[in-house]
Amino acid sequence: MFNFELKKKCSDSKARAGIFETPHGMIQTPVFMPVGTNSAVKMMTNDHLENTGAQIILGNSYHLFLRPGHKLIEKAGGLHKWMNWNKPILTDSGGFQVFSLADLRKINDEGVNFKDPTDGTSYFINPEISMEIQNSVGADIIMAFDECAPYPCEYDQAKEAMERTHRWLYRCFDAHKRADQALFPIVQGSVYEDLREESAKVISSAKAYGYAIGGVSVGEPTEIKNKIVEFTVPFLPEDKPRYLMGVGTPEDLLDGVYRGIDMFDCVMPTRIARHGSFFTSQGRGNIKIKRFEEDFSPLDENCDCYACKNHSKAYIRHLFRQKEATASILMSIHNIEFLVNLMNQTRQAIIEDRFKSFYDNKMKSFQK
Repeated sequence: MFNFELKKKCSDSKARAGIFETPHGMIQTPVFMPVGTNSAVKMMTNDHLENTGAQIILGNSYHLFLRPGHKLIEKAGGLHKWMNWNKPILTDSGGFQVFSLADLRKINDEGVNFKDPTDGTSYFINPEISMEIQNSVGADIIMAFDECAPYPCEYDQAKEAMERTHRWLYRCFDAHKRADQALFPIVQGSVYEDLREESAKVISSAKAYGYAIGGVSVGEPTEIKNKIVEFTVPFLPEDKPRYLMGVGTPEDLLDGVYRGIDMFDCVMPTRIARHGSFFTSQGRGNIKIKRFEEDFSPLDENCDCYACKNHSKAYIRHLFRQKEATASILMSIHNIEFLVNLMNQTRQAIIEDRFKSFYDNKMKSFQK
């Protein structure tokens, strides 16, 4: 039901290309996974997503637990039928969202008490409830409930969060009831190498179909993120997919692949699109700037997404200035397809054993 096969390893880096088999289809790695927080990727229909080539999308357990409720989704036949999405889905555990509610939650070994920031209603989530939620919605890949330490934080705080994450992991495995869902453990440990090593070894000792690196992209500089990933990856199993959580710039994806990461997700592509930003092969652009007023070229000359094949910067800029939702839709389509295609190109470069030069050229272009 779940199987990961490495097809090629880069001779000049830790980059690798693989295939991950799930109940709803094969995923070619490395892969970028668009995020559908509330069971929809913002500003996009499933047709839009299909046309970008997205292989797998994410749902957010925390948000689905609050609204509409996991039991309603279960009654609908699970998240795939609820969304009418027939490809793989990954759900996160809700741990990161709870972590982000710093003033509205209290954490102890039993779980997390928190208040819904929308209406103030009190809730409780622990490893068992997180597994219940994720088992109910039925995603192909589900995540262990963890505690994500903030950045920066003191060593003792990072150690406490890591050790609690490990204790919660065993409870997650005990509570997980479905063989058709792959439960991924998560490495924590903040910026401290001895904690990252310990955490990676602990979670690797748990039999799983894949493993995630959490606690990055929480405010740390890029060089620290890269250092954490580079240090942690060698302690994770070679024959299982590695998932770097919450990372979504083109540069971050390439940096992760370079260091041996297979899977990525982030809300960034659609979030920045709604604020007027778009990815290009020469770095990031902003549709609001005046020089695009009479620019009749596509968002990116090297992209063949729907937006780039059919519309100009000048047109999309006009829509954005008039607050037409179509502008955000077009740029969201473009940004998602840009990252999906980047990973497809990266995979091909790995298979053809030219990833290092591909990486160097792309990073140089993005920094122009």
